[in-house]
Formats: sequence, structure tokens, C-alpha cells
Amino acid sequence: MRTSNALPKEPATEHMKRITVQNEYPVCAARLWALATSYAALHDVMTGLATFEGLPNGRTRTGQRLEITVSLFGKLPKQPYFIEILECDDLALILRSAEHGAGVKTWLHTLTVTETEAGSRLQDQIDIDAGTLTPAFALWAKYLYHARHKPRLRLLENGRY
Repeated sequence: MRTSNALPKEPATEHMKRITVQNEYPVCAARLWALATSYAALHDVMTGLATFEGLPNGRTRTGQRLEITVSLFGKLPKQPYFIEILECDDLALILRSAEHGAGVKTWLHTLTVTETEAGSRLQDQIDIDAGTLTPAFALWAKYLYHARHKPRLRLLENGRY
């Protein structure tokens, strides 16, 4: 089943905040997409930021429902976290998930990969609702998604993807 690859227009709730992070990569879109949809790569790019327990092997697939735990910095207590992969379209290079847990009511993530003249671009758009703590979670998300860039570059440079 193919769904729309249009990005949501506006956040849906009163507390919801949208952040968008874009990064450029000197590789073709197919290589970046392979990295962006790999659970092993997610583990690697999150090292030092957060640890996940319960992630499956392989890559994201439409319809997956994950019940995992997350620990910020791998030091704070583990918290239950839920991820549903709404769409993982290998042709359109778009990944959409609906997530919640660890203090977050709603975390709607849309990841897109596009070809550019110099390689490819990865854009993360996240709509976050954590009630009155939404501004703090939005700051964390912006930092987190920027921090994934350098580890991704290293994974691409060493040829793992």
C-alpha cells in the first residue's frame, strides 16, 4: 500500500511543536537511505546519546510496531517507548513513524532522503507533543537530530553503508 509522501502541513495539537533538521551527505541517495533505515545504524548513530533495548535486526518496514526501552545517554533509567512504522517507502525514500513514551505523548517523525548535485540530503521533520514539557523535548530533538550527522558520515566513509 502506498501512502502520500507529502509532509504534514502543521502540528496537530496545542502543545505540539515542529522541528526540522537537514543534513547533506556526499553519497548517492540509495546509500544514505540504506543507512537511515537500518536499526544497526540507528544504534551506532545514537551511541552516547541514548540506548535502545528491543530494536529488531534488519531495517524498518511499514507496519512494524516496536515496544522497546530507551535510556538517555545510556545512564538514566530505562523507559518504555513505542514506535509504529507508518510508512517505509523504498521508492519515494520516505519513512514515517508515530512514537510515544518516556514523557512524550506524541512524536511524529518524517524522514526523507533526496538526491542533490553533491550527493544527497536527509531531512528529519518531527512534530512533538510532551504537554508543558514540549519546548524542552523540542530542544533535545533538535540537538539529537543534528548530533546524528557526524556518526552517519563516519559510517558512510568506512563503507558500512
